[in-house]
Parts: sequence; structure tokens; C-alpha cells
Amino acid sequence: MPAVTADALTLPRLPAPGLGDVERPVKKVVTAPSGLEGEGFPVRRMFAGVSLADRDPFVHADQMGEVDYAPGEPKGTPWHPHRGFETVTYMIDGTFQHQDSHGGGGLIADGATQWMTAGSGILHIETPPEALVVSGGRFHGVQLWVNLPAKDKFSAPRYQSIEGEDVALIASPDGGSLVRIIAGDVGGFRGPGSTHTPIAVVHTTVSPGARVSLPWNPEYNALVYVLAGQGTVGADGAPVHLGRTAVLGAGDRITLAASAAQDSHTPNLEVLLLGGRPIREHVEMYGPFVMNTKDELRQAIEDFQAGRLGVIPENALMPHRG
Repeated sequence: MPAVTADALTLPRLPAPGLGDVERPVKKVVTAPSGLEGEGFPVRRMFAGVSLADRDPFVHADQMGEVDYAPGEPKGTPWHPHRGFETVTYMIDGTFQHQDSHGGGGLIADGATQWMTAGSGILHIETPPEALVVSGGRFHGVQLWVNLPAKDKFSAPRYQSIEGEDVALIASPDGGSLVRIIAGDVGGFRGPGSTHTPIAVVHTTVSPGARVSLPWNPEYNALVYVLAGQGTVGADGAPVHLGRTAVLGAGDRITLAASAAQDSHTPNLEVLLLGGRPIREHVEMYGPFVMNTKDELRQAIEDFQAGRLGVIPENALMPHRG
């Protein structure tokens, strides 16, 4: 799992727990079912069984892969619309290309993140580059949908390219864990992602037998999803492994511990930590649209059909067929 790595001895360290800090308890642990997305690439539905109240402002999340494609097998998504939220694509391993009708786009590879604010409406495509389709290779990433409050639903679309070297890298006090902050603030260290809705997106690697306690904004909710490996979450040591999501209660800190024995394919416990300040607004979803009312959904569909959400640009990126 390449993502972005660094020598923990050279990194700044997380602050130790403060007097009166409260460990977040584990409310429930759910297992993500498998499915297919886009043109047929495999995903795990990270939020299956998690209520909107527990994940607000996140409305959807997929772990994409991890899969080793043979030549001709890599798949992506064709051109499609969005309105009313932000998409965040974090490529842990492998390569994706992105292009949108608002001028955003680029290559997302090995620890990079593309952050697209759909806002009032946009069309985009995400597809593996032709070279990867021809050669095959590893594909592993995460896509999040982050809701926008009603006041920002029709904000202007925008695109952020966050390269792997841009993320904030910090280590646990003992150097046994590496913390990558893509967005938000953890212990006074801030990630580069600029968000409409206050959130935190953090990828943490915990070495076998190691334990880490991360400070977490008490105003945020907290979700821990296991990308790889096995270990425990919380002071009571709730067991987790690949494909499980732990929903946490209120508090100031999140504790993760990696099992001493990991398999040869996954040497460490890899987790994605998500949290944000809940928007607490009614949500209506239909396909690629996330709005507040059914009337707004109907309008989004009409606007898409009328071409008001954007047009596919000339010489546009198109899916590569094996």
C-alpha cells in the first residue's frame, strides 16, 4: 500500500492526551458489503448500516478495490453529472484520470487526492489511463461524497488537486504510526484540503503491535474504516479488520491498535478516519444528486437533461476500452 510514506523519526509528533480528555467509545461496528460501480470496478460500501445522523456530513463512501487487474481489465466511470455535494477521490495505489466540464482535471496517483465541488452542477469522468488499461496493474482508492449545506448547494463548481507530497505527515509519540492528514486539523496539524463543510479526512498506518491515540475535534462525529489489516478501536478494544467501519460516540480522542500478527499481504493496520460537523438538514438523494427536497431533485434532473449542468468539452477524455 504505497500511498505516501516517510521516516517517522523525522516527523513532528502527535500531542499526548491532555488532562480530562475523553476516549471516544465504539457505538457499533458494521461490515461493508461488496458491489460494482461505474463500468464494473469492485467497491466496498463503507457506510452500509451506518445512519445518516452518525455520518453527516458524509453521504456516501466506497473503498475502490484493492484489485490487481490483468491487461485490458481496468475500468472507470463514463461522463456523468453531479449537483449539491463534493466528491473526494483518494488514490492509495494506482492511477486514475479526471476531467470535468468546469475545466478541472488531471492524473490522480499513489497518494494524491482530487477534490471536486459539484455545487450548482458539473459533469465529470474518472477513468484509468490507456497505458494502465493495456498493462493492467494495482487499483486501490477511496471515494467520498461530502454533503453541502443548503446555502452552498448552488455554489460555483471548483476543483482541487492535492498531490501526495502536499498532505500533512505526522507520527505518533513512539514513532509506531504514520498519520496522513488530507483535510481538517488533528492535534494542531492541518491538511491541505479546502472544504465548504468542516471535516477531517485522515489515513493512518499503525505498525504491528503499535497503538496510537489521536486527538479528535469534539464537535465532529467520528468513523473509522479499515482499509487493510486487523486490530482494535477504542479503549475497550473493539476488534476490526478489512472492510469494517466503527462508529464512535462523543469524546476528544480516538485510539487505534494494530494486531501483533498481520498477514504477508498487509504488513500494517491501515485505517481511514472520517469526521465532520453535522449539517443536520434533511437530505434527498437520487443517483448523482444530493439535495434538500424532492423538488430540487426533479429540477436537477431537468437541468441535466437540458444541458444546464455543463457540456462535455471538445477533445474530452473518454473511457479506454480493453
